[in-house]
Amino acid sequence: MTQYLFSVIHDYVNNPPIADPVKDAEMFKRVGDFNNSIKDKILFMGGLHAPESAFSAQGSMLTDGPFAEANEMIGGLWVIEADEDEVRDLARRASEACGVKVEVRPFQSI
Repeated sequence: MTQYLFSVIHDYVNNPPIADPVKDAEMFKRVGDFNNSIKDKILFMGGLHAPESAFSAQGSMLTDGPFAEANEMIGGLWVIEADEDEVRDLARRASEACGVKVEVRPFQSI
């Protein structure tokens, strides 16, 4: 089986997460249900704080804030182990649960 990074892509400018308590509660419920349905496939998962909490490092230089200047940024992630046949269905289900785009990339084998 292959390990995949599922990146939850949020638009922090036009549709920020954790903006509407009712909609957010519904989304957290859907994500929780999705997580429970695939818990044997999840190697790691987590949500991230907003981009302004980030800092970037380049060598010894540290810069506050996100490196990328973009509306869309990663807001959460899963590392999931799955067969190639099922990963597209899992990506669709993850996106439906979050209500946003989910980018999926396989890890390189070592």
